[in-house]
Amino acid sequence: MKAVITGDIINSRKVASALWMEDLKDILNAHGNEPKDWEIYRGDSFQLLVNPIDVLEIALLIKATIKQHKALDVRMAIGVGTVDYTANKVTESNGAAFVNSGECFEGLKKQTLGIQTPWSGFDDAFTIILQLVVLFADNWTTTSAEIIKKALENPSSNQKELALALNRKSQSSISASLNRAGYEELKNVIEYYKQQIKKQW
Repeated sequence: MKAVITGDIINSRKVASALWMEDLKDILNAHGNEPKDWEIYRGDSFQLLVNPIDVLEIALLIKATIKQHKALDVRMAIGVGTVDYTANKVTESNGAAFVNSGECFEGLKKQTLGIQTPWSGFDDAFTIILQLVVLFADNWTTTSAEIIKKALENPSSNQKELALALNRKSQSSISASLNRAGYEELKNVIEYYKQQIKKQW
């Protein structure tokens, strides 16, 4: 069982790709190898193959990475399922994980994050949960996104350490930003997702 994230950058033409492309590549590189596990294609679209347990956290990390750039956002569809054919390029691999991700992506419309798995009850629950998650994630400021990214990448760091790592003056400003961005709720959703996905196979 694998998970595939299919995504594209919203408003990519409004911001020079040189400003965000390296950040996207860095985050994709941290979770796989190009081109077997990830590829960027058509200039602003990408696909990433990862472990289903980690996929939601990685998707939110990608969102925080992109939203560090003003005017940008990202639309992503998570597909979970089997991989029947593994090619040298992830965009040429095939299986239910890819089909689910592609179908979910086509159905996103205004929603910026969706999931499709072999389990309809799971999908029904997480479709609602993700609609609530993006209510605040879509509204992250560049500062909130930067702090969320650092916090997700360094889960054992306290707010004082995060403030130092981000060259912020005060721990209280980090705390306020994390609260506004819904970080605790986000962590709870990620943890709940991991518990539920483990039960499925």
